Amino acid sequence: MVIAGTAAASCRPRSARYAEKGYPSYAELDGRRVPRWRNDGGGRVKNPESRRGRKRGRGVSADAVAAFKVEPPILQVEEAVAQEHDRKRRMTGATVSVTAVGKAFPLIEDAEEEVASTDGGADERGGGKSWRLRVKETLRAFSSNYLHFVQEEQRRAESVRQDLNAFKLLKRQIPGEYGRTMTLAKQHVKRGPNGSTRGHKPKSCNSQVNGNYQEAKRASKRPDLKALTKMQESGAVLYREKMIGHLPGIDVGDQFYSRAEMVALGIHSHWLKGIDYMGMKYQDKKGCEDFTFPLATCIVLSGVYEDDLDNANEIIYTGQGGNNWLGNRLQITAQTLLRGNLALKNSKDNGNPVRVIRGHVEKSSYSGKVYTYDGLYKVVGYWPQKGMQGHLVFKYRLKRLEGQPPLTTSQVLFTRGNVPMPISELPGLVCADISNGQENFPIPATNLVDNPPVPPSGFVYSKSLQIPEHIKIPIDKIGCNCSGDCSTSEHCLCAKRNGSDLPYVSTQRKNANRNRSKHNSVGRLVEPKAVVYECGTYCTCHCNCVNRTSQQGLKYRLEVFKTESKGWGVRTWDTILPGALICEYTGVLRRTTEVEGFLENNYIFDIDCLQTIKGLDGREQRAGSELHIASLHSEHDSEASQAPEYCIDAGSVGNIARFINHSCQPNLFIQCVLSSHSDIKLAKIMLFAADTIPPFQELGYDYGYHLDSVTGADGQIVKLACHCGAPDCRKRLY
Repeated sequence: MVIAGTAAASCRPRSARYAEKGYPSYAELDGRRVPRWRNDGGGRVKNPESRRGRKRGRGVSADAVAAFKVEPPILQVEEAVAQEHDRKRRMTGATVSVTAVGKAFPLIEDAEEEVASTDGGADERGGGKSWRLRVKETLRAFSSNYLHFVQEEQRRAESVRQDLNAFKLLKRQIPGEYGRTMTLAKQHVKRGPNGSTRGHKPKSCNSQVNGNYQEAKRASKRPDLKALTKMQESGAVLYREKMIGHLPGIDVGDQFYSRAEMVALGIHSHWLKGIDYMGMKYQDKKGCEDFTFPLATCIVLSGVYEDDLDNANEIIYTGQGGNNWLGNRLQITAQTLLRGNLALKNSKDNGNPVRVIRGHVEKSSYSGKVYTYDGLYKVVGYWPQKGMQGHLVFKYRLKRLEGQPPLTTSQVLFTRGNVPMPISELPGLVCADISNGQENFPIPATNLVDNPPVPPSGFVYSKSLQIPEHIKIPIDKIGCNCSGDCSTSEHCLCAKRNGSDLPYVSTQRKNANRNRSKHNSVGRLVEPKAVVYECGTYCTCHCNCVNRTSQQGLKYRLEVFKTESKGWGVRTWDTILPGALICEYTGVLRRTTEVEGFLENNYIFDIDCLQTIKGLDGREQRAGSELHIASLHSEHDSEASQAPEYCIDAGSVGNIARFINHSCQPNLFIQCVLSSHSDIKLAKIMLFAADTIPPFQELGYDYGYHLDSVTGADGQIVKLACHCGAPDCRKRLY
C-alpha cells in the first residue's frame, strides 16, 4: 500500500512483488505498484491506482532496425527483426512466466504469419512481446521443464537403488540357492509328473536382483529430451514451421547449451542430425513453387565427421550418414545423396542461405557443449569423393555472407582463460576482497573508470543479516527426520511444506575442483515459488543437503567493478545456470516505520512476501501461493498486513547484493526463503539466476519502478534515466 506523504527512492532495489512467477511482466509495465521510499530529491510518489490497468507494447524503435536481407526471400522474416548493434551474446533476461510440467504452455502461431512489427518489436497477437522476449520465454520454459525432469529422474534412480538394496538384503536372509540352505523358492518349485524338477528352474530373487541392478546401471532417461518432447506436444516450440534465413529474436553470436534448446526454439529442428531441411511438404507453400526440395535451412558443425574443415568464413562440410556413432568419428559406410545431403545440393542450385551453428566442448554446460549461431552461409560448391577411410562421402563448400556481425566462436568466453591469476594481476584492482574473507571466494573490486581509481566505500561487509535486539526472530522447533540428503528421503516433512517435492534439484559441478569450490554440486531452484521452505536448525539432514541451498554461501566467483554510467556493478567469472543461487540480500533488519525519514538511503528493500502471496495491490501471485494462504496467521489478516512490516537496510551494512544494478531485461529474480522459522514477514530475500549467465556478463534484476511515479517538492514529475544497456531498455528508471 502506498502511504500518503511517502516518496520513492531513486535507486533502491525492488522487492519480489513486482515479479510474475519470478520474472517481471513487461506487457503490463504501467500496472506495477510504486515503491514507497524517498528519492534523493525528496519527491512524492503519485497514487498508482489511477494508472493501474494501463498497458503498452514495448520493443526497439524503427531507427534501431538493421535488417539483413538475402535472396531468395522465401519464408523469410528478417524484415521483422529489430537488430541492435549493442546486443550481447546471449540475451540477458527477457522476462516471461515459466510454465512447469503438466501446465499448458502458450501457443505460438506459425512464425510466417505472426511477425513482430518493425516499429515496435512486437506484434498485435503477441500481447506486446518482442521476438527477443519470446526467445527468452521459450528458453526459460525449456529450463523449467528440464529441471522438473531432472528431479523426476533422480527420484526414479533413487527408488531403483532402494529396491536393489531390499533385494540384496532378501538375498542374504534367504541364502538357499546361494549357499547350503534350501530356499523358499526351491521348496515351492514346480515338479514334473514323476516328481522331477528337471527343466523347472525355481524363481529366485537373484534374477530380480539382476534385473533391478541393470535398471539402476542403465543410462538415465535424458531430461533434456523429455523436456523437449513436452514442449513439442504442448505446442510451445517457438518456430514450429521451418524457415530459411535469420529467425527474429535470434542474433549472430547467441549461444545455446544443448541441441534440445535449439530444437525448442526452432533454429535447428533435430537433436541429433547435423543437417536440417525443409521436406517435400513445403513445395506447395506460397513463394516456394519455383524451388527444388528438399532444401537445407541449417547445419551444425561440431567435429563429428573427420573430413570436416572449418576456416571460420569458409567451411568444407561433410554430408551426413555412414559415420560411426560409437564415438571414434570414423566413416564406416558410403553416404547416399538423399535427405539432408540432397537438401544441401539443392540449396547450392537454388542459391538460398543456410544457418550455421558451431558446437564447442564446454565443461560447465550440462550437455558438455555450447552451440553458437554464426550467421548465414551460402553453399558455393558440392562434389562426391572418397573420404579418409575410403568410403564415398559428399563434400560441400560454404562461404559466409558479407555484412553480418563478426564471428564470436573464436573468443574465449566459456573458460577462465581471460581471468588472470593471481587476483593481484587484475587490471584496475582496488580491493583484493571486499568481503575480507567472509565468503567462500574472494570478491575483488576493480576500477578502470575513475582517475585516480578508488574502491567501494561507506559500508561494512556482512555476509549475514544483522538482527537488532528489539526485533525478535521466532524459531521453529520442528524439522524433518531425514538422514543425509533430503532428496533421497521418501517422507521428508520439508518437502511436504513445499507442496510435495523439494524446491531444489541437485546438479553436479564438473569443474568444482578447478575453481576451488567447497561444493561438488549446486542446488538449482526448479521454478520461482511464492515461498521456499528450507531445512532448518531442528532438521536432522546433512548441512550440505540440497534443501539448505541458501545457507551454503557463494558458489560462484563474482567481481565488483566500476561502470561508466551506473556506479558499481557485479559480474560473474563462472557460467551460472538457470535456477542457481547467486546470493542473499543482507543488511540490517528494520521495521519500515524506522526508515521513513531516510531520504538519502537507496538500499532499502521491503520484505513483502506476505503481500505477494495474497496478491495485494496488483502484485502478481506466484506458483504455490494457494498452498500458503490458508496457513497464514490470523494477525496477518489485519489492516497492517496491507503494507510490509519489515525491510532490509543495506545502506551502511551489506554484502555483494547491494552492488547489483537494475536491468530492464534482468538475468536474476527474487525469491523469498524460510528456514529457521515460518514467519513470512521476516523471510530471507535471495537472488537466483533466471537465465544461463556466461562469464563476464553483468548481473541485474528489475528494481520495479514504473514511469512517472515520482514527483518533486514542486509537484513536478521527477525523471531518472536508465543506463542498463538492455536491448529493450525503457530508457527511464522512473
